[in-house]
Amino acid sequence: MDPRDTAPDSWEQEDDVEATIDRRLEEALTNLNVNAKPFVPNVNAAEFVPTFATKATSENLDSAVAVEKISTMEVSESTAPVENGDTDMTIEERWDQKEAEPNDEEPGGGDRGPAVAATTEETAPETMEEEEEMPVPKAPPPQPDAPKREHINVVFIGHVDAGKSTIGGQIMYLTGMVDKRTLEKYEREAKEKNRETWYLSWALDTNQEERDKGKTVEVGRAYFETDKKHFTILDAPGHKSFVPNMIGGASQADLAVLVISARKGEFETGFEKGGQTREHAMLAKTAGVKHLIVLVNKMDDPTVNWSLERYEECKEKLVPFLKKVGFNPKKDIHFMPCSGLTGANLKEPTDMCSWYTGLPFIPHLDSLPNFNRSSDGPVRLPIVDKYKDMGTVILGKLESGSIGKAQQLVMMPNRHVVEVLSLLSDDVETDDAGPGENLKLRLKGIEEEEILPGFILCNAENLCHSGRTFDAQIVIIEHKSIICPGYNAVLHIHTCIEEVQITALICLVDKKSGEKSKTRPRFVKQDQVCIARLRTAGTICLETFKDFPQMGRFTLRDEGKTIAIGKVLKLVAERD
Repeated sequence: MDPRDTAPDSWEQEDDVEATIDRRLEEALTNLNVNAKPFVPNVNAAEFVPTFATKATSENLDSAVAVEKISTMEVSESTAPVENGDTDMTIEERWDQKEAEPNDEEPGGGDRGPAVAATTEETAPETMEEEEEMPVPKAPPPQPDAPKREHINVVFIGHVDAGKSTIGGQIMYLTGMVDKRTLEKYEREAKEKNRETWYLSWALDTNQEERDKGKTVEVGRAYFETDKKHFTILDAPGHKSFVPNMIGGASQADLAVLVISARKGEFETGFEKGGQTREHAMLAKTAGVKHLIVLVNKMDDPTVNWSLERYEECKEKLVPFLKKVGFNPKKDIHFMPCSGLTGANLKEPTDMCSWYTGLPFIPHLDSLPNFNRSSDGPVRLPIVDKYKDMGTVILGKLESGSIGKAQQLVMMPNRHVVEVLSLLSDDVETDDAGPGENLKLRLKGIEEEEILPGFILCNAENLCHSGRTFDAQIVIIEHKSIICPGYNAVLHIHTCIEEVQITALICLVDKKSGEKSKTRPRFVKQDQVCIARLRTAGTICLETFKDFPQMGRFTLRDEGKTIAIGKVLKLVAERD
């Protein structure tokens, strides 16, 4: 009978068995040539080591700092001489190398391969390199730094197929949030579907339907970090059928990135009457995005080839329109060329584009001035989504105030008292959160069925207003016929979507002088500004624009088009 199969009589004996197994394992491994010494004459070693080292440094710039601490600790442990008690450590180290060996022969495992070649050096640097590769997948930021970094939500908007998801995927790769192996897997899968250029967007388009059609449907979420700031990417859909989703995404953003395609024909279709470039820019402005970065994408396309003329042409067409929407071209808009597929001018400046002298995209985001947010205001958290997961979980962006664990809050407009069981800010658990952060809250005291997107979490001392009737100033942006009292549309206000009827037109407002007409208009038409009374089908939460801009702006949509944008002037009490 084999001694390994029987239970030992005492613990000391157990230890001996382990030691013998260990000895066998070591013998087997030395025969397998995993140890560094037999590898010295390897031909590949010379060329592999430098390429791997450079790759590691460029890829893991962000994670390197955290990693170095880990690796130095582990190196010091692993290089200690092995004594009776340390057998576990050697097993783990050998296992690491053993895994690296078979992968070398695999065609797709090129990423691990060089690590084996790197064993020509002494064990210490080898383990460091080995460790450096492991923690690349999304590592949550180290806790002490978390509160210092400012949270900024960036929404990617623009016409369908302009390259929003691809740029998002490329940024996550450049900042080390997606590791190379995952991307290689996506690339293989995309090749099988004859969609080679789509693989980067798969980092954000996660469900099967989005990948098959190459169109984003829901607002994708991901996050990345720079030296000073913590960014959440909101990847909005560009297709006109999914504009309501895009409005929900834009309402959470502090900063919008309008992606336009420089490719011949694509820019024109995106910008003409039915294109989404116009509509998205306008919706972003209404949703309260103050700063707009315009990324002129696909500059590497053969029809463009980084030409300054094409870049200027796109710029000239866009500026007058963005001005009309309400952006100030000098202060609020920043143009930059880039290529989402190759990653040129996203993190590092590119040689192809000598005429662009500004900062690349990620450093530019880092250099933006800080947003001033008041953390002592009333708690306002519009709910974007909700689901069941060991209780009721809601998602949303905290617009003002701060929330802590075990805090009692009120869900408006139903006035449910709830308690916060746990807080996640960008998938990292915290005890409290300030304004501007994207939160997942687990709540006690309310069922998931009782919540709808558009409800708002408030603190009990300062509830937000809710009602059905309000007066608002509206700008009619595009509508073929006239609009009279009794007209129905869909109202999008913060994250809430509700049917609304214009019950009365109160007065017209002169665009230039701002004067109000003395008589009531019988109708309004395109490009006019009016003050009207609106009444929603159900009770909604809203604030006047003056008190709380994020909850006082809205858009009206009908038949899949954005008809008007407006702001709430006054809340009208219900007549019983």
